[in-house]
Amino acid sequence: MAMGSLAGMLKARGYDVRGSDEHVYPPMSDQLAQLGIPCFEGFRAENLDWQPDRVVIGNVVSRNHPEAIATMERGLPYSSQADALAELFIQDRHSVVVTGTHGKTTTTGIIAWTLHHAGRNPGFLVGGVLTNFQATYSIGNGQFFVVEGDEYDTAYFDKTPKFLHYRPTTGMITSIEFDHADIYNDLEQIKGEFRKFAALIPANGLLVACADEPNIREVLPSAVAPIHTYGEAQDADWRIGAIEKRNDLTTFTVLKQGVRFAEFETPMIGRHNLWNLLGATAILHHLGLSPEEIRAGFREFKGTKRRQEVRGVANGITVVDDFAHHPTAVKLTIDAVKTHYAGQRVWCVFEPRTATTRRDVFQRDYADAFMQADVAIIANVDKPEKAPEGHRFSSERLVADLRERGIEAHYISTVDDIVAYLAQHAKPGDVALMMSNGGFGGIHQKLLTALGELSS
Repeated sequence: MAMGSLAGMLKARGYDVRGSDEHVYPPMSDQLAQLGIPCFEGFRAENLDWQPDRVVIGNVVSRNHPEAIATMERGLPYSSQADALAELFIQDRHSVVVTGTHGKTTTTGIIAWTLHHAGRNPGFLVGGVLTNFQATYSIGNGQFFVVEGDEYDTAYFDKTPKFLHYRPTTGMITSIEFDHADIYNDLEQIKGEFRKFAALIPANGLLVACADEPNIREVLPSAVAPIHTYGEAQDADWRIGAIEKRNDLTTFTVLKQGVRFAEFETPMIGRHNLWNLLGATAILHHLGLSPEEIRAGFREFKGTKRRQEVRGVANGITVVDDFAHHPTAVKLTIDAVKTHYAGQRVWCVFEPRTATTRRDVFQRDYADAFMQADVAIIANVDKPEKAPEGHRFSSERLVADLRERGIEAHYISTVDDIVAYLAQHAKPGDVALMMSNGGFGGIHQKLLTALGELSS
């Protein structure tokens, strides 16, 4: 996603941009096609025959990758995505970097949209398609650049997190949990990287951090910048007071150091999104926006594609798409959907696909994550051979654990078989929640098509 977005930004700056990938899927494939950016299918040395002035190498590329080898052999200048972004788009601007295991995509989007809505014309780069912009980026020409700071490593030649490259003036940490088991040994190693991030923010900047997370509190002493905290903790600088549901909007009161700051409303669902909005409030207030400007932006923010996104309704069944893959994100997503669709049966369909979910590190945690599901369907692990033998996640075991806890659960290996099962068993009024960080074999449209055929 980040590489495709950078390609679009470079194109907008007038560069000739071409790329290589395998099996690019929507929404990024659609975005690249609309921008007229050619994408070679597959990786070959000859993809570099056009002699680019610089090769930007993504973090999925290994040292023995054919195009990485060709870059070195031909002496072509190269850099990582993070360094290219920092050099060409962030330099000399006020960089706002949002980090954390969960919530960073949505929170980055909230901040970018609200600044835009208030006329600040920010540049931004976010790891999801923002519905308001129908894009993942904007080069902007205002003072601010807002970027989602990923803790994943930068490139095969730079094993530091990408967020350490983005020159933060204002920073945010939403959460810290163990993830990315392919590059981190344990939680302590991850906290070490967040300590480095906290220390990067200058004394005249600001670090906004969630006070509810002990792991975050442990890294804050590394900061030299002022710190503003937010969350449910009694000592948080920013808190939420009254929450009220009004038709399709949720209204909530924000308190700053115990005093009413403003009342806001949002069309987004889930309590976790209220905390994303709360952290964004602290950032936006620091950047100079008034409560009225923040209120107007929040009300119009329509969220991010693949975050509780309704893909369609067919035969009375609502199909929802979400990017959730970490067990905490899975739990929060299920809770949000269950609350929003109160009284309706929710089918929770999950594809274990990330480098971490292929491993058994969260085998037990996923059983807790699915406890609110009405029905759970667990698909095959995608490319299980990429996980160490003897430490691979088991879909069958998760299903057995859920059944022991009284949750109806099914292991159905393929997308087509899942679609057939849902088409046969789901009833009008049900919700089908699909969770994967990938394309999941086009399951959303396949299901909508199958359900549509039933009603025709």
